[in-house]
Amino acid sequence: MRFSVKTGVPLLAAALALTACGGTTGGDDDNASGGGDAGSCEDIAIGYFGALTGAAANLGINIRNGVQLAVDQFNEENADCQVGLEEYDSAGDPNQATGLATQAIGDDSVIGIVGPAFSGESDTAGPIFAEGGLPTISASATNPALSTNGWDTFHRILGNDDSQGPAAATYISDVLQAPSVFVVDDASAYGAGLAEIVNESLADAVVGEDTIQTGQTDFSATITAIRDSGAEAVFFGGYYAEAGLLVQQMRGAGVDATFVVADGVKDPGFIEAAGDAAEGTIITCPCLPPEEQQEFFTAFEEAFGSAPATYSAEAYDAANVMLEGIKEGNTDRESLLEWINDYSGEGITKQVSFDESGEVENISVWAYKVENGEIVADQEIETD
Repeated sequence: MRFSVKTGVPLLAAALALTACGGTTGGDDDNASGGGDAGSCEDIAIGYFGALTGAAANLGINIRNGVQLAVDQFNEENADCQVGLEEYDSAGDPNQATGLATQAIGDDSVIGIVGPAFSGESDTAGPIFAEGGLPTISASATNPALSTNGWDTFHRILGNDDSQGPAAATYISDVLQAPSVFVVDDASAYGAGLAEIVNESLADAVVGEDTIQTGQTDFSATITAIRDSGAEAVFFGGYYAEAGLLVQQMRGAGVDATFVVADGVKDPGFIEAAGDAAEGTIITCPCLPPEEQQEFFTAFEEAFGSAPATYSAEAYDAANVMLEGIKEGNTDRESLLEWINDYSGEGITKQVSFDESGEVENISVWAYKVENGEIVADQEIETD
């Protein structure tokens, strides 16, 4: 698949089109299949599944807050149909996912899950959700293999790494024009999978590769290999905690290769960990800049006292797909799953609809950069 780079993207409509309290588009009334009346919402909840603690907690909190805003807005506008929010804090650890997924499917009030947030925990929890018939929409898990397991409950509302990986490679080759690249991954389902795609896409430009571990703090051996390779760019597949330390130690060792990372690093925690060494880092993400969703941006800031961050808006869209279904009377897992499968509606991040494997049908990938200590939008990298 070939990618091209272009600057700019049309602004999204200011209206929050997926807010379930009215004026929405999506699955029509024929798709509301037997869940009950919109006013009969007693003991109904959706869940958030992902990290609220641990090394990658910031990413999970971004997502949880997007879900929380959607639920709060829905409940404010629907006094007779109050929906709860259950939280399943995985700490980003796949080993915790089994117990949490079992807990979720055992709670009959929970009829949909926004999540899991990360690819590793998605791989572990996915078959459990499928067995329990509990529909899920991930706002952030990007490993392509997740949609190939035959889980009829699985959906994701963003492009997977089969789009992000080649887009990152295109940016490296066409924008940075780096003739030599060193590829590093963190051995996670997300990081290793993405790095493999970037590696394959860059082909002969890759002059070396290495694997680190999550939680590792000393990267001297990897940095020596990078320096010896003479690479002009380094791609890292992993999360922000390790990325911050890696680039800090690279710069301290005199390695000035352009540092390129992906959505798992798009968080202020990266800049906190890296300090001045973060400057100039390129970050790819299948997510729109927050300023492209101004009304949502303002509502989020008012609710949480901070700007929306990575995947807050995607989580908001995912939650509103479910809330709109509940509004239309789909108040059990089976009917809500059918609603999601058939859904077509305008979100704040994209026109939302899912294919038969649960993949969203409209995707975009953006490049961001760190400038003056801030993560700012650079340009959209669009698939042909």
